[in-house]
This record gives sequence, structure tokens and C-alpha cells, in this order.
Amino acid sequence: MSIISNYSLAPDKVMVDIAKYVLNHQITNEEAFGTAHYCLLDSIGCGLEALSYKACTKLLEPIVPTHVPNGAKVFGTSYQLSPIDAAFNIGTLIRWLDYNDTWLAQEWGHPSDNLGAILALGDFISRNNILCGQKPFSIKDILTFMIKAHEIQGILALENSFNKVGLDHVILVKLASTAVCCAMLKLTLEETINAISLVFVDGQSLRTYRHYPNTGSRKSWAAGDATSRAVRLAYIAKTGEMGYKTALSAKTWGFYDVYFDGKPFVINREYDSYVMENILFKISYPAEFHAQTAVECAMQLHEKVKNKLHEIKKITIRTHESAIRIIDKQGVLHNPADRDHCISYMVAVPLIYGRLTALDYEDDIASNSMIDDLRGKMVCVEDVNFSKDYLDPNKRSIANAITVEFIGGTILDEVVCEYPVGHKRRRQEGIPLLIDKFKTNLARKYDANTQEHILAVVNNHDQFNNMPINEFIDLLC
Repeated sequence: MSIISNYSLAPDKVMVDIAKYVLNHQITNEEAFGTAHYCLLDSIGCGLEALSYKACTKLLEPIVPTHVPNGAKVFGTSYQLSPIDAAFNIGTLIRWLDYNDTWLAQEWGHPSDNLGAILALGDFISRNNILCGQKPFSIKDILTFMIKAHEIQGILALENSFNKVGLDHVILVKLASTAVCCAMLKLTLEETINAISLVFVDGQSLRTYRHYPNTGSRKSWAAGDATSRAVRLAYIAKTGEMGYKTALSAKTWGFYDVYFDGKPFVINREYDSYVMENILFKISYPAEFHAQTAVECAMQLHEKVKNKLHEIKKITIRTHESAIRIIDKQGVLHNPADRDHCISYMVAVPLIYGRLTALDYEDDIASNSMIDDLRGKMVCVEDVNFSKDYLDPNKRSIANAITVEFIGGTILDEVVCEYPVGHKRRRQEGIPLLIDKFKTNLARKYDANTQEHILAVVNNHDQFNNMPINEFIDLLC
């Protein structure tokens, strides 16, 4: 029997390309840096709001009470932990309320989830660099790592659907975070490829917790878990631990054969800063992104229907295929995680109340029988043009339209919204609202003087870009 040495094999090109990009590519697009600046603020704001929810904060407490000298701080808390534990906490905070940025393509996800790893490791390395007389990471460095993490996750998502084979999109969070952590740790090209290979041979999360009948709160900490694992894998590679050169392409045992029916990834775009430039912000509503425009439509209809809810006969939601596949749910919704991934719930609440907030997914609001009454009158239908435009790289729309029909035959004019306020096509309208959202979230945690100081720091872009990340984190703790 002949033995084939792993060392005679060339590593899979996908892994090599990611490693070379994250280690060597220079980001020069100023629009990407500007967008990343607002993405950083928004992500931190999302985490600050999550601190109001015990279901989230109970997961942050260290299993063994500990304080790590010069460890990574978790903003908004008193925790100072190992970068692995801090990554879990930060990633969980940012993701908890489903209110951070979004990327939609064949796969979807939330690239700012990677900040769990980036902020934790960046803060940890910086504090320890200072002790050794070395430079800390600046905010500009952090923005660069963000752009690269967004790019890796988003480019892989453009043409490759992990959800269709039952895998959760947090595999791409783990991949992007691992690659960026390698750059932060200044690993070699070979070590970085090794770390990336460890991602693909690792255990991968099923989408079980995102879908009926098992939708649950793990979907809110899955990203934190992925970023924590990413930091661990990068540190494992840093020891010189071997990698697996054909982790993707190996026959029978490789990722492609096990999960993708032997089909390799399709990657049709060079890595640069495309994803950050085109990222979608959740500004107005903490809702699964495929329903954002449906909520905007419902808000427009509120005044016309609020006094005639019992007279509604039928509500038609014209939508795109991905929304039907993910969030078109009938029947009982068991918890907030179930409700914020149900388009009929997310339409019913604004029709009734003229709002949709994170608190509207809690049991006291969900107990209003009118919500389920309206849900029972809703039907989702696919518009093939909406589905086509959703995948068009020049449009990337997330269109929804709502028609309300009353008993007696009166039908309101259909309300259509193709691009949500967080879309690139509505940036000029969206950024002031994003800043207002950040201010609101700062006020949840800090006194007026601290809020004013933080805003002064982040609004001076040049000075902020040069600020050490650890000093910024100190302001938030």
C-alpha cells in the first residue's frame, strides 16, 4: 500500500487566495473606510442595547469568575477576559437583537459579527504591545480588519449557498474572523493557510436553531461562538500546528464532498472592499433583513388601517424567494427569536401599533390576539422580478409590497418598497438616522457627559482613526 504525503499536495486555491488577501492586500477605497466607521459605531450601539436583556447578559458571565490583567475588555461591562472569552461576549452582544448590518446574496449573514474577534483580539494585543514598548492597533487598523472580514464573508456568500445544504452562515463568520485574526497575530502565509484549513475541517453549525419547529435563542449567540472559535484556531496555528492542504477538495473526506455534493465554491470577484462599500444597515427596525422593506410598507399603512383592523379580510405580501424560504411562517411562534424571523409578525405589529422595536418581540406584546388574527389573514406570494433583483449585483434590492383588502371589497393601493433605508442607494438618507440610533444606544448606558465625550471623539474622524483601540474601549467600559 502506497502512502501519499500531505506535504506533496498544493493547498486549495480558495484558502491561499484568502490568506494572501488578508495578509497582503492594501485597502485604499475611502468610501469603504467611511462606511466601516459608521459600521463600527452601529455595531457597538447594538451591543449596548443588548445589555438591557437578561437573556443575553446571563451568557456573558465567565464560567469561572476571573479577571485577566491586560486582557480584552468587553465594552459596556466590567469584564476583562482572555481574547477567546471576550470574543464570545462581544460577538454575542453585537448580534443579540438582530439589529447589526446585513449582507444578502446566495448566502446571507451579518459581517459585523466578526467584530467579536476583531475588537477582542485588537484590544488584547494592543494592551500587551504597550507593555512591551510596541505600538497598539489604531482605529484605522481596526477598520482595515473590518473591511477585510466583511469582504471574505461577503464574497464567499455571493454565489455559494450554505443554508441550502443545512449549514448556518456563521461558518463564514468563523472563516473571516480566523483569517483576520491571523493577520492581527502576524502569522506567516503558511500558518494562515493552516488556520483557514482548520475552519473547514472543524465542526459546523446546523441551521436548526433558525427554523421551525426549533427556532431559538442560539441564533443570537451563534456568531459570538464562531468568533470565539476563530480566535482559538488562529492561536492554534500560531503554535506551528499543522494544517490540511486539501481540506476543501479532498475526495470523500473534504468539505466539498461532505457538504457540497462535490461542487467547489464559485468565486467570481476579486477580494478588495466591495462588501463594505455595499453593506446593508439595519437602521429603523430590529427585524430579519428580508422583511425590512415589508415593515416600511406596514408603517406607511398604519394610519389607514389602525381603526379598521377587524374589518381586514386579506393581506397580500408580494415578496422575493428568500423571504418565503426563511421567514414565511404560519402557526404558533414560541419566543422572541421565533418572532423576529417571521414576516407576518413583523408586518402585523406595525400595522397595529405603528412601530417595531426589540421589545415588541417579547411575550407581553405577542399576547395581543390581534397579531395572530392579522397573521392568519396574510399570504406571501413570490414576485419573480423581486427575486431576480435581489441577486442582481447592480441592484441587490430587498423588495416587498403589501396590499390590504377589507371585508366588503375595498382594496387599498399597494404599497411597495424596493430598497430599505439602510441600503447603499439610500445612504444619504440613512447615515443621519444611523447616527441617531447610535446616540440613542449611548444614552442607554452612559451619563450625559460621557455621551458627549464619546460623540466628540468619534465625530473627529482623523483624530479617531489615529486613536489606539484600547483607549477607545476604555471609554466604553
